[in-house]
Amino acid sequence: MPAETAKKSEFSANHRSYAKPKPKSNGLFAALDLGTNSCRMLIARPEGKEFIVVDAFSKPVHLGRGLEEHGTLSRDAINRTIQALHICRKKLRNHNVVNSRLIATEACRRARNGKMFVKQVKARTGLELEIITPAEEVRLAAVSCAPHVAPETEQLLIIDIGGGSTELGWIDMTGVAPDQRSDALRNMKMECLKTNKCCPGGVQMIDWISVPLGVATLNDQFNDVDCDSARFALMSCAFEDAVAEFGRTIDFSDIAARGAFQIIGTSGTVTTVAASFKGLKRYERDLIDGVSMSSDEVETVTQEYLRLGMSGRRKAACIGNDRCELIMSGAAILQGVLRVWPTDKLTVADRGLREGLLYSQMAEKRLM
Repeated sequence: MPAETAKKSEFSANHRSYAKPKPKSNGLFAALDLGTNSCRMLIARPEGKEFIVVDAFSKPVHLGRGLEEHGTLSRDAINRTIQALHICRKKLRNHNVVNSRLIATEACRRARNGKMFVKQVKARTGLELEIITPAEEVRLAAVSCAPHVAPETEQLLIIDIGGGSTELGWIDMTGVAPDQRSDALRNMKMECLKTNKCCPGGVQMIDWISVPLGVATLNDQFNDVDCDSARFALMSCAFEDAVAEFGRTIDFSDIAARGAFQIIGTSGTVTTVAASFKGLKRYERDLIDGVSMSSDEVETVTQEYLRLGMSGRRKAACIGNDRCELIMSGAAILQGVLRVWPTDKLTVADRGLREGLLYSQMAEKRLM
């Protein structure tokens, strides 16, 4: 695991030659996830096997806008993102946060100027971003979903739909006692990914994939198709083809028949689909996090989105102007997954990389 960036006095804006005394830890942890579309941060303190959020920040920055066409992060996107990161820095300082991990994902991995952008962030904000690997992104997404693992689950598929990429991880939990499966996933380390090493608690990620198709990149690929339903069908098929060989060595039919298979989906797409399924007038996290849906129920919601069209989705509760376009590319990804692995147990998780970062940091310090 990479060392926590907070140990490098990341918020010092000057360059004096003497060492400044490090602030004492106040027990708070911070996790920042800079993705292709959004910049999100949580500041929290551990409490038992969970944590209590002290402060939060989320802002659409569209860092990856134009990346598909030009291969670089644009000046406007960089400036928007750095403005958001200035707010994050202020929150971190105000709370005197010592323990933190600040990550960037697919947009920075793919962009030719991604590393240069990270250096610019350091120079202008004092924050040290870490561009993580796809494997680490898969692990963090899986760790974040630990509270939602059912005791009877022997095989778990995690799907994390992002803006620039989608990560899937297949986790074998047969070697873990049912009442310990949640804890084992929360403590899963990097060595548990695609290796034969003995992992703590017996949990093993036997396969994973990072597909360079997220809600933004997939939408960009088919934005020249005018017909809503045709564009959706093309996007869904494209993603299904991209994951066709993933997990093929696993006897899915047997574990599904025994009720020992579970999919956990984590992303704005999955939570929005669940909110539409529940008929919410406004989004409420407590009513969505942990909700279970079947493949048929997801299909029903998706068909309603297509019936509404762009203008109808823009006015729909829990979608709105921000999601009215990208919700269809996200739904296409979700449908592609559920065609390959149909299930009555899609668990919706309103959580993601930030929660995975917090769990990992707190577990590393033996605080949960």
